[in-house]
Amino acid sequence: MAEPQTLAEKRPSALARLMAGITEHGRDLTAGPVADEPTPDEPGHPEYHRRQRAEFALNRWRTAVLYRYRDATVTHPDVITWADRVIDDYRDAGFLVLTGALGCGKTHQAYGALRRVAESGPRRFEMTATTAPDMYGRLRPGGSGHGTEHELARLCRIPLLLLDDLGTEKLSEWTEEATYRLLNERYNACLPAIVTSNLPARAAPGDTGRPTGPDLASRLGDRLASRLAQAATVVHLDGPDLRRQRRSAA
Repeated sequence: MAEPQTLAEKRPSALARLMAGITEHGRDLTAGPVADEPTPDEPGHPEYHRRQRAEFALNRWRTAVLYRYRDATVTHPDVITWADRVIDDYRDAGFLVLTGALGCGKTHQAYGALRRVAESGPRRFEMTATTAPDMYGRLRPGGSGHGTEHELARLCRIPLLLLDDLGTEKLSEWTEEATYRLLNERYNACLPAIVTSNLPARAAPGDTGRPTGPDLASRLGDRLASRLAQAATVVHLDGPDLRRQRRSAA
């Protein structure tokens, strides 16, 4: 009978010979860098998360925007500059007042500015858009099931507010006081707002030194006009009535 063999007496296996060869030939090799950093398309990269925030913000923008302005983009350089200030630090942006005749594109530029903010991927994006007549309707007794003070507080605290067509409402002490409370609260909290109006910020003075026509300063009152003069970027839009142009082309 043959004597039993020990493991040491057995010849090396094929795997053992292969590993020995790799070790022998790889003595002078060093490991290269491992590319384990995420790409812009992978979680963990700042650009990936910015895109995620931008998509979330754009969905909120689409919810708030009127269907007619669903394709709104900002093109006016001064409005772009204001939107970029909001992106950098919204509490330093102040108000944006867009004035001009009917149909010159004020509302389009306003929604486009808010879209630009959303596309930047802010860490927080909340906006409300309303016309001045609709806002006063909700603030009147019985206009909202939540109550006047609740509605006013919501408009005062929302990070981004678009107040469209200011100056078209019937002027009264009540509308002046409601507007003052809203914009003054946002002024004190350094919260931005976009205001559009067919009225000029200030009408040209006549021979007597008084305004030759209605303007926002007289409609809002001296207290609020003073605050707007300090905190607002006023952009006057010129040009033809774009709505009539579209109807003519159709």
